[in-house]
Amino acid sequence: MIYLDYSANTPADPAVLAKYTEIEQRYFGNPNSAHTAGRLAAKALSGVTESIAHQLGVRPQEILYTSGASEANNLAIKGIVRAQRHHGRHILSTPLEHPSVSGPLTYLQEQGYEVDLLEIGRDGKISLESLRELLRNDTVLVAVSAVDSELGVIQPIREIAEILQSYPNCRLHVDATQAIGKIDFSFDGIDTASLAAHKFYGLNGSGLLLKREELVLEPLIHGGTGASLYRSGTPTLALAAALDQALLLSLGSREDRYIAVQSLNTKLREAFSVLPFVRVNSPQDAAPHILNVSVAGIKGMDFQAALDRHGVCVSVKSACSVPGTPSRAVYAVSRDRKNAVSSWRISLSHLTSDDEITEFLKIFHACYKELTE
Repeated sequence: MIYLDYSANTPADPAVLAKYTEIEQRYFGNPNSAHTAGRLAAKALSGVTESIAHQLGVRPQEILYTSGASEANNLAIKGIVRAQRHHGRHILSTPLEHPSVSGPLTYLQEQGYEVDLLEIGRDGKISLESLRELLRNDTVLVAVSAVDSELGVIQPIREIAEILQSYPNCRLHVDATQAIGKIDFSFDGIDTASLAAHKFYGLNGSGLLLKREELVLEPLIHGGTGASLYRSGTPTLALAAALDQALLLSLGSREDRYIAVQSLNTKLREAFSVLPFVRVNSPQDAAPHILNVSVAGIKGMDFQAALDRHGVCVSVKSACSVPGTPSRAVYAVSRDRKNAVSSWRISLSHLTSDDEITEFLKIFHACYKELTE
């Protein structure tokens, strides 16, 4: 098997699994309990939270543990607009967002909120002029991904944050799921940001919402004591420790991993450039771990299935998207519906070997010849 779907899920690093097992067996008390075992667990959780905060450049009290990025995105988006409802009901986002962002926005539209999508250029980046034009005094939220999960487009988050400084009632939420551990990312100027451990060799079912300390949210989950007023439930110390370990490994090796992935990305782009029916949809300056391509006249699902028969794992759109529909992200960039239907995604890792890419290209050429002739 050749696995090229690392943007959907990554294998847990053995050190992460070891940390989870160690902490789960050592600290079995509920961190909320007022006895010795509970106090020991609470102290350990506090230490883990401080470590995560230090790595991400935030304060410990700005970390909310969640079950993953989908919960974090929902908590941020719904929590912000509900808390800000007295200031307005207007939201701005993009057509490139993951379903865990676009889904809550659709839900809010049904509740009477107004959602406008920002103009996207051919390079996939939002138009800052469009942002300026669409911002209103009653705009309460701008939601944008740091790195798009289908194309790898890196958005100008710093510039967006600077523009929003003139709108004190508007909050900026950033889905950083495909950025953490892959590219340089700063929480500066951002009100909330989401991440998931399973995108950087951590465990599934574990994520964070980074939230400015002074920002008020309306919780999604009510009842019971938790690690925060904004998220009820017993905090899972072992998952938090495993996430901390995954961050240590991924952030500590980020530059070396980036260089390795960039080399593989370049090799693929060069191979695809000589094929007349292949179109690379990811812009040249996209994050290198994501490469979106289309083969003209062949549905993305059909090409994915052909590769799968040869043991190659790629994806059509993000893993959480509705199957059989055109990619919203690819259509937004290419303005070509047929191209959007034909698109699929390769996602790379430092674990991907050069030999795997060589073998993948052999299989790709065989499928290409079979399906296009």
